[in-house]
Amino acid sequence: MKYRSVFDVIGPVMVGPSSSHTAGAAKIGRLARSIFGEEPKRVVLSLYGSFADTYKGHATDVALIAGLLGYDTDDPRLPQSAKYAEEAGIEIIIRTEEAIPEHPNTVRITMQSGSEEIDLVGISIGGGKVELRELNGFQLGLSGESPAILIINHDRYGVIARVTHILSGNHVNIGNMKVSRKEKGKMALMVIETDEMIGSEVIDTIRKLEGVDRVLSMED
Repeated sequence: MKYRSVFDVIGPVMVGPSSSHTAGAAKIGRLARSIFGEEPKRVVLSLYGSFADTYKGHATDVALIAGLLGYDTDDPRLPQSAKYAEEAGIEIIIRTEEAIPEHPNTVRITMQSGSEEIDLVGISIGGGKVELRELNGFQLGLSGESPAILIINHDRYGVIARVTHILSGNHVNIGNMKVSRKEKGKMALMVIETDEMIGSEVIDTIRKLEGVDRVLSMED
């Protein structure tokens, strides 16, 4: 196995006790908030596998909440994040699920604010590293290590080409791109990881494209 830095071996700077159950959970929550684009008003945290079995002892619940509040893994407010969420008027519901997940450290996060709702599945793979596996039923496979935009669009001719043309015209280099759909001619998802952050004006231009339903951005 190759390591890019010493932190891949010893883990992240964090409030403990666990790099996978605490720091990883906080990062999943932080990425979920980034994708949602605002502070949610209601959150359901459905914990699976080891997350469900040990979340109280490993502070998985408060770490997820801390991430949703925008706190980093080493933020001293992490242990009291449930209190801060309550003060912010965020309703938090925690559920433990008996279904056996593909990965033991799995959480499904359902976020709501007004009419907006997102359903996201994330896993913590160890050492503070995570993967976002699902968004509203679409497969993802995002590590959160690179900036990304997630485009929900109608599955029709030319939408992908118009999006990539805008990115190219604004000198945005695509590092990785994945497209998927649930059914031909219905809704589809573009997941585009880039080498640099994409400016809000570029994202707004993509939002106005014919066939684009929703554009979400992700940054850690």
